[in-house]
Amino acid sequence: MKNKTLIFTATYNEVDNIEEFLNAALKIDNADILIIDDNSPDGTAEIIERYQIKYNNLFLIKRSGKLGLDTAHKKGFAFAYEKKYQNLITLDADLSHDPSQITDFIINLENYSFIIGSRYTKGGKNKMKLSRFILSYLGNKLIKLILNIPCDEFTTSFRGFNLKKLNKFNINKVNARGYSFFMETIFWIHKCEYQIKQIPIIFEDRNKGVSKISKIESFRTLKNLFLLKINFYNKKA
Repeated sequence: MKNKTLIFTATYNEVDNIEEFLNAALKIDNADILIIDDNSPDGTAEIIERYQIKYNNLFLIKRSGKLGLDTAHKKGFAFAYEKKYQNLITLDADLSHDPSQITDFIINLENYSFIIGSRYTKGGKNKMKLSRFILSYLGNKLIKLILNIPCDEFTTSFRGFNLKKLNKFNINKVNARGYSFFMETIFWIHKCEYQIKQIPIIFEDRNKGVSKISKIESFRTLKNLFLLKINFYNKKA
């Protein structure tokens, strides 16, 4: 019987984290794993390929270069739909998200269409450095205020999708690039009138490797936030 859950992550230069990530994710019962790697020069893909020799539920798509986080996630969705998975779980490969929590997401997807792991809901915790924490916390508060969506977390990739229940949601309507992709995904899920279930998570700052978030990413997200609000309500008018 084919596994009904697909665990997805995108990688670029995660050689220091990928083995620990795989060792944890491969412990999840009845799940397959898809990794899309953007031609990491540090050997990330080669490690994944070694694991594939032993694990037939591990899939790897290697791309020709850095094609963007948003396109990787859309490709992950396309893979999940094509292979007819019921559930899709997405998360980061740098261990900022704890793969052992994936089981909680799978259990909750029996009753909910969409789940987000939240640092800012009751019981959640954000262990970022203070400057990044303040920026992240205030940014998520602003998004909640501007979009008027009952959710405390918009920017983390730790999410669960019940693809059979989300039949009105189309991932290809999400136009934002980079990390704004995650914010806009929630916007469209909310507009499709699906309930957003938040699960508290503990977010750990990466201990190894280099963060892929550029210094201007927060300003891009802010710009995209207001463009999303303006464009949507202009279309309604």
